[in-house]
Amino acid sequence: MARLEIEKLHTYYGTSHILFDVSLEVGEGESVCLLGRNGAGKTTTLKTIMGLARGKGGAIRFNGESLLGREPYEIARLGVGYVPDERLIFPDLTVRENLEIAIKRGRGGAPNWTVERVYQLFPYLESRDRQVGGYLSGGEQQMLTIGRTLMGNPSLLLLDEPVEGVAPVVVQELTRQIKNLKSMGLTILFAEQNMHFAAEISDRAYVIEKGRIRFHGSMQELAANEEVKSKYLMI
Repeated sequence: MARLEIEKLHTYYGTSHILFDVSLEVGEGESVCLLGRNGAGKTTTLKTIMGLARGKGGAIRFNGESLLGREPYEIARLGVGYVPDERLIFPDLTVRENLEIAIKRGRGGAPNWTVERVYQLFPYLESRDRQVGGYLSGGEQQMLTIGRTLMGNPSLLLLDEPVEGVAPVVVQELTRQIKNLKSMGLTILFAEQNMHFAAEISDRAYVIEKGRIRFHGSMQELAANEEVKSKYLMI
């Protein structure tokens, strides 16, 4: 069953046409990556799903419900969580306060995610419990941003370049924890340039270039396709 379906989507910023006829889907419990160079349309795709950029034509369906035209807060309430690449934490709040401010009641009962459960996933954050967010490293801020998004109990997690600009040891930690999230049944769609990282956690890949999907297949098929890698990816 497809958790997320996008069909023939077009997105504009003002008069600038950014996405052209984009179609993709993510099955329940899958981890799917959207690969491409800077400016290819990865972030715009995620922002359009989240209602932060306005799609025109086509369709975006989440659990069978249309997302086009909905406000971001409505989409979040349906169970979509978005982790932007800017790591928009609250720098003057502590780690715990950053997490607590995002608490939402779980659908049909108590919240599935608590501060303590986030700390189990990211032990680094527990050791920084009372430290203000502005003093965290880039990697710790990324973990905090993911943890804060999880506090909203999403069933679909959108990640925008989660390992960009973080140290290799943090990349390893994020790889391990995203695998853990996938093993819990969370559906994940993430934008990325780092194919090596993507190969560790993805079931399938879409390659986007100049706002158009140029390839779709398994990670094994992508790894074997030298033409696609050399033409559209930084390899």
